[in-house]
Amino acid sequence: MNQRGPVSVDALHRFDAIIDARSPAEFARDHIPGAINCPVLDDEERRIVGTLYKQQGPFEARRVGAAMVAANLAHHLRTQFAERPAQWRPLVYCWRGGLRSGAMVTWLRMVGWDAQQLAGGYKTWRRHVLHQLATLPPRLDLRVLCGPTGSAKTRVLQALAAQGAQVLDLEALAQHRGSVLGALPGVAQPTQTAFETRLAHAMQALDTRRPIFIEAESARIGCLNVPQPLVQRLRASPCIEIQADTPARLDFLLRDYAHLGDDPALLAKRIAALKELHGKQVIARWQAWAQERALAPLFAELIALHYDPLYARSQNTHLYQWPQRHTVNTEALTPAHIDTLARQILALETADRQLTNAAPGVACAGAGPARP
Repeated sequence: MNQRGPVSVDALHRFDAIIDARSPAEFARDHIPGAINCPVLDDEERRIVGTLYKQQGPFEARRVGAAMVAANLAHHLRTQFAERPAQWRPLVYCWRGGLRSGAMVTWLRMVGWDAQQLAGGYKTWRRHVLHQLATLPPRLDLRVLCGPTGSAKTRVLQALAAQGAQVLDLEALAQHRGSVLGALPGVAQPTQTAFETRLAHAMQALDTRRPIFIEAESARIGCLNVPQPLVQRLRASPCIEIQADTPARLDFLLRDYAHLGDDPALLAKRIAALKELHGKQVIARWQAWAQERALAPLFAELIALHYDPLYARSQNTHLYQWPQRHTVNTEALTPAHIDTLARQILALETADRQLTNAAPGVACAGAGPARP
């Protein structure tokens, strides 16, 4: 039985499983990607032990808590761990890498498994994530997909991924489509810490030697904040604008956001958030259309009066390479047209790369990553 000391986050890939020994509520807030939750104390038990610690001291808390831990570990041995082979190598962590994960590691080693403990627990992992969020963005060779609302940027990003390009889909990581109407039906956003873990994990998997396509986003997606190093890198990177006329965009929105008509009351409530920008009379008209499920006139006015003016003001201000942007045009935004847009964007990237290679040291407008 191996008795090595706690291991670092750099060794995560060496283990057969990562076990989060914290309570379900702690696990739900954030956890190491791929970890399974096998709590040694559930949420209520953790509350009881914490109360005993404060009111009666550490001995009583540990006496009562030890019985709970023993029962929970026995349950995991009969269920989650029952079919694990003798050669199984799990890594266990808790909040600080202390008693909870230590207790589980001790039991697993008694069985005969080569269980190890993560040094510093989740807190060490969190420091690792924050370091990644600070140091990775400046190394990313980003290409920023731009276009007014309804130009199918997210779908084009997905088509690019399907065609072999590297993408960083912030809206997928945030589980939100970015606008005031962008909440996904029946899907809650992750916590800020969980979003940051997802983002760091996604960036770490990217090849920094190849271009990475990303959608133009504000510094906030729904209720989540995009880390500032990534915001700054995005704003300094080359831009590609999707251009489609208003009828094509409206047709796309009516297909892609059709679910908004399923809950008229909720849609009207979300529209109320725009009252300060557009006044009571306009909002009342939009809310009436929402209640009637009249999405066509509602979306048409949202494009004309809200989204397009906002887009016109923000791009030149927030995207530093906006004047040198490439453009791709389309007459429609059907799935076939979206696939064609993705191919055009990849062709632009190939042409830029060939031009740069043919004339080293000569800057090509809109080509190559911005340098800090």
